[in-house]
Amino acid sequence: MASTVRTRFAPSPTGYLHIGGARTALFSWAYARRHGGTFVLRIEDTDVARSTPEAVQAILDGMSWLDLNWDEGPFYQMQRMDRYKEVIQQMLAAGTAYPCYMPPEELDALREAQRARGEKPRYDGRWRPEPGKVLPEPPAGVQPVIRFKNPLEGIVAWDDLVKGRIEIANAEMDDLIIARADGTPTYNFCVVVDDWDMGITQVIRGDDHVNNTPRQINILKALGAVVPQYAHLSMILGDDGQKLSKRHGAVSVTQYDDDGYLPEAVINYLARLGWSHGDDEIFSREQLVEWFDLDHITPSAAQFNTEKLNWLNAHYIKQADNARLAADVSRRLARRGVDPERGPSLEALIALYKDRVATLNELADAVESFYIDLHASPELLAQHLTDAARSALQTLRGKLADCAWEKAALSAAIKETCNAFGMKMPQVAIPLRVVLLGQPQSPSIDAVLETMGRDLVLARLDRAL
Repeated sequence: MASTVRTRFAPSPTGYLHIGGARTALFSWAYARRHGGTFVLRIEDTDVARSTPEAVQAILDGMSWLDLNWDEGPFYQMQRMDRYKEVIQQMLAAGTAYPCYMPPEELDALREAQRARGEKPRYDGRWRPEPGKVLPEPPAGVQPVIRFKNPLEGIVAWDDLVKGRIEIANAEMDDLIIARADGTPTYNFCVVVDDWDMGITQVIRGDDHVNNTPRQINILKALGAVVPQYAHLSMILGDDGQKLSKRHGAVSVTQYDDDGYLPEAVINYLARLGWSHGDDEIFSREQLVEWFDLDHITPSAAQFNTEKLNWLNAHYIKQADNARLAADVSRRLARRGVDPERGPSLEALIALYKDRVATLNELADAVESFYIDLHASPELLAQHLTDAARSALQTLRGKLADCAWEKAALSAAIKETCNAFGMKMPQVAIPLRVVLLGQPQSPSIDAVLETMGRDLVLARLDRAL
């Protein structure tokens, strides 16, 4: 193993950066940071038909939002085609690869016959050069594919840093196509050349790649390259135990931003999806980097839990700086056409409400009623604004017009009104909330009044009464 750690994240831009990909990126990033190494970003865009510039941008945006800063790249496989073709020529010259002229329909027929006999469908090596073997004459006008000459005997084995020892017999694998008939190299081959050229020391990726690993190791060995260590992460299941899909979180990472999550909450949550540090549930990025290792990644599937993510997000909102939250909530309100400049201090409202919400969208919902032309629903008014409540609020309005505008005085005015009418605090406070905010719950009513300001409070009382 090289002395300097070099990890990579290599997404395919055929879709967004989703939670599974983001966790792979996070673990690769954290491992590199923990060891003072290099984190490389590589875009595997050889699937030209399905790769889009929008998906590339979505990946970069998601990485940036999570602040998973890469040290090298992004490198694009489509820009490295000359290099792959150069290595294929070297392998042809060395005899570790060979041209195969078998037409696709002939290969299909061969596999069909193998299946019919109950055998594993595979290429039979008919164009594979061997000592003393006479190959057929290449057919006219057929462009060959290039196949890797996989070893026929022995095993390929590696000590997976998550799954433990894995061994596969070479006899199980046929000769992989490494370049198509049109000359374009295939995915498994490009990955090998990239990992070799970029000096990757640990390949941390999803366990859907386990089946690719023995082929990639054999090609690396044929090239005389150093074989990296592999760590294959188990999949993430949804809340219901099924494979993660769009309905439970396999959406673009930037959707979590839209839905009102803080990036540090998502990072903390992702880190705990399959990795642990004792019983620690809440930790900073700095602590993650200090603690992160591959020994404590579980080989079993992790389960996504929206309640846990919401709990973490609520924690980080409580801890966050009010000015930062105000700037974010202001952008969310602006998208709704609401201007927080025309009303009470947004920072003061954030301080009042941030302990009561799980997302920034809920925070925007809570403070929005302070800035819009609010009309409580007829049902709420009918339920809470009784004749008795109306009389009490009329008296309270007179007191609020003259009292000092600070919490103690506002609280005293409400208590005096309750006493004058023989009412309990909720019998006055709840109708007051409905009139002022259009809802029966809020933080402490004296704090709401103080933050709202005398003019707005009196105007809303007058309109309701």
